Amino acid sequence: MTAPRGWTPSASARGAVAVIDLDALRSNVARCRQAAPTSGVMAVVKADAYGHGLVACARAAREAGATWLGVALLEEAIALRDAGDAGPILAWLAVPGAPWAECLAHDIDVSVAELWALAEVCAAASVTGLRARVHLKADTGLSRNGATAAGWPALVASAREAETAGLLEVVGIWSHLAHADAPGHSTITHQIGVFDEAVEVARRAGLTPQVRHLANSAATLTLPNSHYELVRPGIAIYGLSPGPEVGTAADLGLRPVMSLRARLSSVKRVPGGTGVSYGHDHVTASETTLGLIPLGYADGLPRAASNVGPILAAGRTRTVAGRVCMDQVVIDLGDDPASAGDEVVVFGGGGPSADDWARVSGTIGYEIVTRIGPRVPRVFLGVTP
Repeated sequence: MTAPRGWTPSASARGAVAVIDLDALRSNVARCRQAAPTSGVMAVVKADAYGHGLVACARAAREAGATWLGVALLEEAIALRDAGDAGPILAWLAVPGAPWAECLAHDIDVSVAELWALAEVCAAASVTGLRARVHLKADTGLSRNGATAAGWPALVASAREAETAGLLEVVGIWSHLAHADAPGHSTITHQIGVFDEAVEVARRAGLTPQVRHLANSAATLTLPNSHYELVRPGIAIYGLSPGPEVGTAADLGLRPVMSLRARLSSVKRVPGGTGVSYGHDHVTASETTLGLIPLGYADGLPRAASNVGPILAAGRTRTVAGRVCMDQVVIDLGDDPASAGDEVVVFGGGGPSADDWARVSGTIGYEIVTRIGPRVPRVFLGVTP
């Protein structure tokens, strides 16, 4: 294995780094555009771009043709504006007392799903003299955020009154699918129907939204009838599959963006019968070589990967030996030669995938990449000069 371009020994004193391939991200955005050729693409960059780096990934997504950016938190949207992004951004998760006025001042679109939020947005518009850009969210069956069918008529009627008063513009209507990663699931057709009815109710109330958006990554890649004017791929732009029923990343034409790499900090020979790590959950079967990797659950490796997490080292895929500790894990190298400083690949970059880690840890690839913490520096490849 060779070190990636951009990674020097000074990139991480601990010898661990997450390499982010922005060219792969651009390729994935292009793949989503290809799957939804008549729709705009909102690249979802919430949660620090799923752990990949908010600003760099947002810029690369824009360069690849993403017309919108989507984030969960208002603060994330403000950070993008402060970094110089000038295109449309939607932020969709807030609680009472959120900094609506600051969002209006930064020209950020906001999601509204309840009357309290509509009232606060209108109040911010009155105070600032700025017209809010609002996307109304309908709950079509996910039972998470969004106005229910019973509450929707009152929300759209109130939004129309505020629009007439010049306080806001209803730019979009949106919702979220519960089972898009299970093609053919009965709820998909039902939710699309409920969404279409919600749009019709809004139009009868006098609203004329510019964009309707419902499709997440799975729907973007597999459900053309859910595309409308805008699609919202998230995990797909980072090169991971939305779920096994949809297909692997390779099946979907996606390229993983993150590669988690480290260097061995210790290599030592031990006899058979040696207990390894806390609780001695792993005991060596014979004389062997153990390698120590300076990454642990404080960096985002799941503790559930104890004794099962795959790592490429010394030319072969190994398994975490014993428990995942806070700052380190051990691997059994057998009789293969290795030295302190040798590179290992935890996932990506020719090693195991984040989805491989998800399978053995009982979770999903989304969690594996988003949980890689700030102690692991990001090194960006393919940065536009």
